[in-house]
Amino acid sequence: MFQGASALSLDAKGRMSVPSRYREALQGQAEGRVTLTKSPDGCLLLFPRPEWEIFRSKIAALPMDAIWVRRIYLGNAMDVELDSAGRVLVSPELRAAASLAKEVTLLGMGNYLEVWDAVTYTEKEKAAMAQGMPDALKSFTF
Repeated sequence: MFQGASALSLDAKGRMSVPSRYREALQGQAEGRVTLTKSPDGCLLLFPRPEWEIFRSKIAALPMDAIWVRRIYLGNAMDVELDSAGRVLVSPELRAAASLAKEVTLLGMGNYLEVWDAVTYTEKEKAAMAQGMPDALKSFTF
């Protein structure tokens, strides 16, 4: 299970060093094999390969009126492997799609991770917090 936020930097080649707490899980669960893809939310999704295969099957089974959802997720997916230093190479196309510059935020989201441009994530988080609690959580007890 992936959880928590990490402030990271992309190097000049577009590589992101995966924090050791996630690296160990990715090596054990997926032998260092991951899939990166676009998200309509403006970030990238990073899946361990076994989790990607489950997600990919669900997306591929969507009806034809969801063709753009399939294009976004499946058409932009790139399989990569963690290198010996525990880094993931983010392609120029995916970096551009998520407006990733140098500083990124990596968020653990359970069975996958999100990769955000740090400034974009901070702005979206502030906007979400300013909106208050969504209706779906009003009866939720903490």
